[in-house]
Parts: sequence; C-alpha cells; structure tokens
Amino acid sequence: MARTAGGADGGGSADGCRAGGAYPQGVSARTAPTAQRDGDGARAPRPADAPGRPSSPAPRWWLAVVLLTPVATALGLGWALATGGAAAPDLVRDPGALVRYGLPVAVVLRDLGLALTLGALVLAAGVVPARAPSWAAAARVAAVGSGVWTVASLAVLVLTASNLSGTPLADPAFGSQLAIVATQITQGQALLVSTVVAALVATAAVGVRTPAGAGWTALLSCLAIVPLALNAHSTGTSGHETAVSSWGLHVLGVALWFGGLLALVAIARRTGPELPVVASRYSSLALVGFALVVVSGVANASLRVAGLGDLFGSGYGLLVLAKAAASVLLGLAGWVHRRRLLAGIESRTAAGASARGPFWRLVGGEVVLLGAVSGVAAALSLTPPPVPQELPPAPTPAEILTGEALPEPFRPSSLLTQWQPDLLWLLITLGLALAYGAGVARLRRRGDRWPVGRVVAFALGLLVLAYMTSGAPSAYGRTVFSAHMVQHMVLSMLIPVLLVLGAPMTLALRAIARRRDGSRGVREWLVVLTESRYLRLVSHPVVAAVLFAGSLIVFYYTPLFELALSTHVGHELMMVHFLGVGYLFANALVGIDPGPNRPSYPLRIVLLFATMAFHAFFGIAIISSETLLAGSWFSSTGWGIDALDDQRTGGGIAWGIGEFPTLLLVVAVAIQWARSDERDQRRGDRTADRTGEAELSAYNAMLAERGTQQRR
Repeated sequence: MARTAGGADGGGSADGCRAGGAYPQGVSARTAPTAQRDGDGARAPRPADAPGRPSSPAPRWWLAVVLLTPVATALGLGWALATGGAAAPDLVRDPGALVRYGLPVAVVLRDLGLALTLGALVLAAGVVPARAPSWAAAARVAAVGSGVWTVASLAVLVLTASNLSGTPLADPAFGSQLAIVATQITQGQALLVSTVVAALVATAAVGVRTPAGAGWTALLSCLAIVPLALNAHSTGTSGHETAVSSWGLHVLGVALWFGGLLALVAIARRTGPELPVVASRYSSLALVGFALVVVSGVANASLRVAGLGDLFGSGYGLLVLAKAAASVLLGLAGWVHRRRLLAGIESRTAAGASARGPFWRLVGGEVVLLGAVSGVAAALSLTPPPVPQELPPAPTPAEILTGEALPEPFRPSSLLTQWQPDLLWLLITLGLALAYGAGVARLRRRGDRWPVGRVVAFALGLLVLAYMTSGAPSAYGRTVFSAHMVQHMVLSMLIPVLLVLGAPMTLALRAIARRRDGSRGVREWLVVLTESRYLRLVSHPVVAAVLFAGSLIVFYYTPLFELALSTHVGHELMMVHFLGVGYLFANALVGIDPGPNRPSYPLRIVLLFATMAFHAFFGIAIISSETLLAGSWFSSTGWGIDALDDQRTGGGIAWGIGEFPTLLLVVAVAIQWARSDERDQRRGDRTADRTGEAELSAYNAMLAERGTQQRR
C-alpha cells in the first residue's frame, strides 16, 4: 500500500496535524470548541473548513456504510437458508426449527464477534495513537465484540450439541447430551475450547489499558482460531494439513481486514487529527488481510484441482481462475482507491478541513471490495470440485495416520522431485524475505550501507528453511525416522546460524522509523520483546545451551515426540521449537543483534564444544538403543522397512550431521574474536594518537624509575 508521509512508520502525520492547526495552539481534541457563540450567547454556525473538531460525515456515506454490511450479511444468510444451508440434524431425530435455523445465525454472530474483537485489538495494539480519544474507543469496541463473541460461541456449542444428538433444547435429557458432546466428541471439544478462549479474551479485554495489553490479548484471541481450523469441514479430507492451515489463515485474514474495518467504522467519530495516520496504517493492515485471504483461498482450491485438465476443463476450475483474476483486479483497484483517498484525507486534515468525506469513501470501497471477493468465494463453495474430498474407500495406513499418501520410495532424485508444501512455513519464509529485502532497500535509499555477507547468509537460511519444511525432508519426515532427524538437525543447527549471521534485528531497528505518537509499531514491539524478562532469561548463554541440548531428552523420550508426529499443531510447534532454541543458542555464541551479555570468546568455544559433545552422546544413545521411539507410529506407516534399523541410521545422522554447523560456528566465533582484537587495537591506537602516547610514556617512565631504584 502507498503510505503517506510519516504514516505507518513514524507517526509524523499525527504530530504534524497537532502542530499544524487542526486545533488551535493549547486546545486539545477533548476541549476544542464545537461552535462559536454570537453576541447574544446563541451558537453560531461554524464554517465547514474552520479548524476544530471535524464535522460529521456526509449522511449518504454514513448510511451507505452502516447499511451495506448488515444487508450483505442478511442476503448471504438468507441465501444459505433458502438453499438448504440450515443445520440439518445429523441423526434421525430432528432437534427442531430453533436449532436448525438458529445455529447458522449463531455461527455468523460468532464469526463477526471474533473479527470485530481481533480487529479492534490490533487497532489498539499498533494502529491508533495511545494518547488519542479513539484509542479508548477501540478498547471499548474490543470489549463489546469479545462479549458478543463469547455469548455466540456458547450458543454455537449448545445448538451444535442439540443438532448432533437430535435432542431438543427443552428435552430433560439435553443436559447430559451437552456434556457428552462437549467432552467426548471432537467437534464439541473444539467448540468448548474456542468458547473458553473467547471468555478469557472477554475478561482480558475489559481490563485493557495499554497497547501492550491489547497486543497480548489479540495474540490470545488468535488461539481460538486453532481448534476451529482443526475441525473445519474441509479438514476431514485428503490434504488435511494444508486444509487446516489455509482455513486458519483465511479466518485470520478476514478478521484483520474485515474486523479492522468494522472497528475503524466504530471509532470513526472519535478520531481527530490522527485520522490520516490511522487510515494509512489500516490500509497496510488491510493489505496483509487481503493477501492472507487470497493466498489461503488459492491453497485450499489447489486441494480440489488435480491438474491443468481439472483447472481448464471443469466448472470448478474455471471458477478458481475467475476468482484468482478477480482477486488480482480487485486488489489493484483497491490499491489505487486507497492511494488516492489517503492523500485526500491527509491534505484535507492538514488544511484544517473535514476529511470525513474521503474517509467514508475509503471505507465504502473496502466494503465493496470485501463483498466482491466474498461473492466469488461463495460461488466457488457451492460448486462441486473435480477431486473427491474424502479419503479413498480403502485408505493406506499412512493416509489414515497423516491424511496423505506415502511418497515414492526414496532415491537420490527424490531430493529434488518430492515436495509436500507447508503453507504456514512458506508464508513465514516469504514474509521474512520481503521484510528483510524492504529493510535493506530502505537503508540503501537513504545512503546507509548494509553488508552483502549478511544478506547472503539470511537468504541462504530462508531457502534452506523453505526446503526443510516443504521439500523432501518434510515429505518423508513424518513417516521415516532418519528423514525426521535430518529435518531436526538442519532446523536446529544450520538454519539458525545462517539467520543469526544475517542480523535481522539490527536491520529492523535501523530501517524502521521510531513512532512519536505513543502507538506501537513493528519497531516498538521488537524492542518490547527483546527487552522482556522472559527473553532475557532464555537467551542467556547457559540457559540457551541447556534448552538446546536438554530439550532433546525431554522431546524424544516423552510422549511429546509421538504427539508431534500425529497432530498438525504438534508438528508445527515442534518445528518452531527446534528453530527457536537453535536460534537462541547461535545468537548467544555468534549473534550480532542486541541480545544477552555474551561470554568471552574462549568461554564461547568451551560452551560450544560442551553442548556439541552432549549432542554426540544423544546420537550414540539412539544408535545403541533397542527400543523404538514412537514405536506405535513408525511401525504402522506401511513402509515395510526395519523401523529400528532406520532409527539407528537416524542416530548416526544426529551424531554426524552436527559436524558442519559446529565447524561453521567455530569459524564464526574465531572471526569475530579476531575482529574484536583488531577493533581493540585500533581503539588503542586512536587513543595513543589523541594523547600523544601518554600511557606508553608513563609506563616507560615507571620502568625506568624502577630500574634506577634497583641500581641504587
């Protein structure tokens, strides 16, 4: 998105508006007069472009935006109900019309409450200036939205229990059926967890008083999406993990985009001179949400299209192409629309005139864009896909366990031909690459230098990360222990070293402007995280080494290993843990970014070799073990190989694959050690030049005096 001067990065527009005459000097947004009085004490009308509190929006735009969203929602809900979208009883007994028609309504209200809550919390955490009246309004909107979300989530749970059991709400036996559904059925358990999280968010949202509180509460609200994604209708099919990730990312994108828009409309009348910067920052937020919605939609559609024949030869494939083309065109139109209106909002606010007209046209354009994308998506959801959305009649053991067929038997060419894309990690990798590239470009535009070696190291780290999470190690890693160990070792030992040498935190702190309006942008949140007590504790060199080495025992010799193999969330958290502890350890040894108090270079070498020795002992323990780790899993995948022999191969990999990363770390420590000595020497030379070698002269004089005393 195009950004206005001082917009999303520095907050300069808001400061400039305060100083530039949106309100007279010494008059705040709270105390600015709304009208002038004539000589008789009656209120005189104020000119439309006079400084002071912005005038009310034009009625036609206000009515259009207020009515457009509920009308669109009502039409969508009516269409769903009219075409059989009401909840049909899953068992023979009909729970009644209240359940059948009330459940879709409750689901819509739950989703709207979730979107409004998350959108308002994100606005309060990093968009709206903390000292502005609109910040308190955003916090109140989050509290109200979370209340609606909680009540609607509870209603969805109750109505779903009635629908699944076929028991009417008034039936005396419904209470026991509700308990069974909520505690023993997977769908009911997911709804219960989501409802509990919504209640926790509602409790926390009432007490939000700072941007930090809003940010952590927003993160908590994201957790409610996880159980819903795991039990979405599309996840009970082949391609389970991609379906889960795409559904969750889709909901998150809609919440950021549409929820942010709803929250922005709710606080619009409380915004004053900060309106340009708030609108600009929301524009960036909407871009992220739009990208998540489009990418997740394409990924989900890819599960239903087998190839080019299905893409061009079926109605579903043609709709996928139409949706992709429409999304691109709508995104371009939205970008042009925002760019023009953001400039108009800023110029009118700077001139002291009301910017409400351009603002409401911006909001109206976002609503139209949302409606168009949703319409194409709705048409797509009503069209049967060419690929069956269920497992084959006689699924293999691997398909039952993982939702995916076994890859081809491994051969050297499989390293390049076998892929199993992980949507979440591909997006993380792409996002980090774009952010890093934008930071380097920004430094170069203002004439600052950034070492090429750091760019190369970070780029290599991201490429290896993408391959390890979506290439052959990922395809074989869930069902073959040796492949899993390759993935583990590279994620925890090689990739972190490359990423640390890229110094991403230093780049971010140099490239991102500091905000001056009390809000927290990316830079401010990074500073909060790096200075937090928790991160200081876990990044201490000794603690990082213990986590790096000790977590091997905790993970592989407890049920956590099999849980990570058998569940999608566990698998993703496993990779986050491997990458995270590896990054902490590498940063403690060779980090360039601001961080912990690193030990002296000799102690770093000792710490490195001690940790690697423990790593080697772990590999030897696996080689000599006669017990199969996660035995019920690896013995049931259907490969027909000796799982214990493959485990010993994996132990050898754990023992031997660490040699190269260890050598890389030793070389990096040695280079930094040598450069540190050179810097100390140059510093000493500069001091000597400044003082005329006074210290050396004094030292020589002291030696001469001692020699004289000894001769006497």
